[in-house]
Amino acid sequence: MLAIEDLRAGYGDVAVLRGASLEVGPGEIVALLGSNGAGKTTTLRAISGLVRPTGGAIRFAGERIEALSPPEIVGRGVLQVPEGRKLFPSLTVEENLDLGAYARVPKGQRGETREQVFRLFPVLAARRRQAAGTLSGGEQQMLAIGRGLMGRPRLLMLDEPSLGLAPQVVDRIFDVIATINREGTPVLLVEQNVQRSLAIAHRAYVLEQGVVAVSGSGRELLERDEVRQAYLGL
Repeated sequence: MLAIEDLRAGYGDVAVLRGASLEVGPGEIVALLGSNGAGKTTTLRAISGLVRPTGGAIRFAGERIEALSPPEIVGRGVLQVPEGRKLFPSLTVEENLDLGAYARVPKGQRGETREQVFRLFPVLAARRRQAAGTLSGGEQQMLAIGRGLMGRPRLLMLDEPSLGLAPQVVDRIFDVIATINREGTPVLLVEQNVQRSLAIAHRAYVLEQGVVAVSGSGRELLERDEVRQAYLGL
């Protein structure tokens, strides 16, 4: 589904990605790990078109997309749930969800997708007419993921979905990520909860200073002591 080759990107004169390469296959959860500043979020922003690469290639479903605009990339089915949720606090839960469908799903088909989101997150159904800004942190994260799902993604990218959440909410978020994937959506996951990420990931990449330092299956990385100590802080 997604192939990144020798990707280089940054901000102004600051190079962040220095030749990163990775792939996400159909039906996979792929975890992208690394310390702060390693280039994880920049990778997602480059895929989404929010950061223009200075080198390398990004292919989605076999076609290069690195020169496309963010709306064009969303139109292809690549959707990102950003760190920090970025909800519209004065709009209701239902209105936030509908905005996620705006670019890809005809208005008459949004109700079905919305009900699928409510099945995953029943609390959102109970609060469908409540302003997003009045939700708890965990509920807001559920809404952010739900908004991403409203666009019927062919690839869903999640940036730190468990950040700052209570343990029981983290459990729910990871359960839903696994369910989304089992139902057919590939997931590229950037996440600071290393152990939980590797437990559900089919494969994982560890970024270090803008390049992939190590990769393998989630289980392999969890079981290799040198990887756990050097790169994962475990």
